[in-house]
Amino acid sequence: MGVTLILSLPAVVIALVVGIFALKRQSGDRRNLPPGCFGWPVVGESLSFLFGKPEKFVCDRMKKYSPHIFKTKILGEKTAVICGPDGHKFLFSNDQKIFTAFRPHSMQKLFRSYQTSASAQIPREAESKLLKSPGFLKPEALVRYLGKMDYITQQQIQTYWEGKVQVKAFPLAKILTLSLACRFFVGTDEPERISRLINYFDDITIGLHSIPLNFPGTNFYRANKSAAAIRKELRTIIKEKKAAMTSGAPMLDILSNMIVATDTSGKHMPEMEIADKIMGLLVAGYSTVATAMTFFMKYVGERPDIYSKILAEHMEISESKKDGELLDWNDIQKMKYSWNVLCEVMRLTPPLQGTFREALSDFTYAGYTIPKGWKVYWTVNTTNKNPEYFPDPEMFKPSRYEDDKVFPPFTFVPFGGGPRMCPGKEYARLAILTFVHNVVKRFKWEIVCPEEKIIGDMMPTPEKGLPVRISSH
Repeated sequence: MGVTLILSLPAVVIALVVGIFALKRQSGDRRNLPPGCFGWPVVGESLSFLFGKPEKFVCDRMKKYSPHIFKTKILGEKTAVICGPDGHKFLFSNDQKIFTAFRPHSMQKLFRSYQTSASAQIPREAESKLLKSPGFLKPEALVRYLGKMDYITQQQIQTYWEGKVQVKAFPLAKILTLSLACRFFVGTDEPERISRLINYFDDITIGLHSIPLNFPGTNFYRANKSAAAIRKELRTIIKEKKAAMTSGAPMLDILSNMIVATDTSGKHMPEMEIADKIMGLLVAGYSTVATAMTFFMKYVGERPDIYSKILAEHMEISESKKDGELLDWNDIQKMKYSWNVLCEVMRLTPPLQGTFREALSDFTYAGYTIPKGWKVYWTVNTTNKNPEYFPDPEMFKPSRYEDDKVFPPFTFVPFGGGPRMCPGKEYARLAILTFVHNVVKRFKWEIVCPEEKIIGDMMPTPEKGLPVRISSH
């Protein structure tokens, strides 16, 4: 008995010290923190965030705590979720002033360049300048790629869609978007290489927002293995690209420009870092675009009236062109109704749920103080289905977008906003509209499983791949 008591004393003392320290910290923190709950020790509310619907996670807490802001702990970080159009405006207008970008720990570990020393990396500002300087993602540069985008899309539809009675839209959208991204960012469109990479990118997409537990059976473990496989493939591509450039090949893609880019001291990026950054661009240009294409097929397949209007728009464009003539910028500008439809697709099923920032200093919002170092989560789910901004929010209604001034500012922001607005917005718009043009003018379709379950909470995924019955015009 005495021995047991003696052995247990250190544990009791430690518990008392930890408890007193926690109480002192709590009582000593006079800042008016937002309402909310940090959840369980260590994991916080991560399980509810990752495995419950993100929309439900956010909306439930807005109702319980505040429609403007609440605190939580997700993915290992104390986090403030800033809500509504005023919250969007505050975040977007203070990027790089009060906030800086933050990648969750799972993402940092998958993209290894974030773990290397700062001296080995091109700074983030220089990286951003690198993307912008050749103007790769600006409309004037994308116009030059539009014909190739149309050609690749036509090839994919001929290979995987034509002559079929039924196809699964989601897998085929993923093959198309990865083919387009590989051609645009890397300069390769080898079908065998791309088909080899598809499953790896699926694993990474799931692992980006996961608890970083690296043992067999976890999402993160699979994502980590897939990232290593992609990195290996990309290093092979980098060596091939360097050899081609030595032989005088033109630098027509982002990879070529990354290879020649230098930091302020004249040093080139290491190959491993180039591979990481290209992998990030490919992930960004893959899953979200494929998701938007897939749910376009779903919602339009359920609404013949909307399909007829889209078809009329694209047949008019098609009839104005010569046989074999590819899409051009003027054609894209004529796809106004189609883009309205896609906006409604992205409102109902956002391809991107949200992103994280980090507070550079203490700041006050809606009467509450958010401490320096806390993470701030921005999400479209605080406005997308609010009936105050979108009457009958569950209804698929493309006519909402016919008047650009119909919504209050910052209520519909599928690509974010401010300095960190998605740089690939225009690329995504062209890729999706090119797909719409080609699939609508060739086929009509109906949904095979109208009640198909949508899984993958951070990245919406039709459980059966969205099978559709197709027939040619």
